[in-house]
Amino acid sequence: MANKNSKDINLHMCFYGNPGTGKTTIARILARIYKDIGVLSKGQVVEVDRAGLVAEYIGQTAIKTTKKINEAKGGILFIDEAYTLSNRGDNDFGQEAIDTLLKAMEDNREDFIVIVAGYPDLMNMFINSNPGLQSRFNKYIMFPDYNAKEMFEIFKGMCEKYEYVLETDAEQELSAIIDGIIENKDEKFANARTIRNLFETVITKQASRLAEGDCSEDDMKLLTVEDFGFLKA
Repeated sequence: MANKNSKDINLHMCFYGNPGTGKTTIARILARIYKDIGVLSKGQVVEVDRAGLVAEYIGQTAIKTTKKINEAKGGILFIDEAYTLSNRGDNDFGQEAIDTLLKAMEDNREDFIVIVAGYPDLMNMFINSNPGLQSRFNKYIMFPDYNAKEMFEIFKGMCEKYEYVLETDAEQELSAIIDGIIENKDEKFANARTIRNLFETVITKQASRLAEGDCSEDDMKLLTVEDFGFLKA
């Protein structure tokens, strides 16, 4: 049961940030915290994007959006790239999804939270496109890009999770690679997702290297400079 004293508190939020900065992860943590303190009755997170809310034909979008709202009641509805709901032209049904959401946010505020998320500039345009959105989202959290040290620690964390060990030379090579990624980052840069892709590439390279000869269990856990050198920016 949600805390009745929370019914007048607006907890809907807007998360600004590039991909891979932890927006979804923080939404899940918030859901658990709000459940533990009695703000939410269930604490689940329902993750959707435009495709999960907008239908192809007249009259179906409200039904589709309402279904997701009902799934999220007692928890958080997390809408990624929420700006894709607006500014798609006169024949687009995204506005119908927005209108349905706005009504639900007002009617169910005692046990229902909406978090919209996406790129900073596009989210600003989205919120400012509709007075209803401006009035309901009054908490804004910026998720900055990770720096080189943070990205290095994310990679090391993945190694620990999957029981890999980095030799000293490999750590130095990894640091140089990450510095290159930061220096040359473009629209494809995705923070933790970029590091996950790098990790998977290195593991694949290591497997190919070990396939060339006999290896011990320790060899299978060790990532060497050979597994990184070809990746250096």
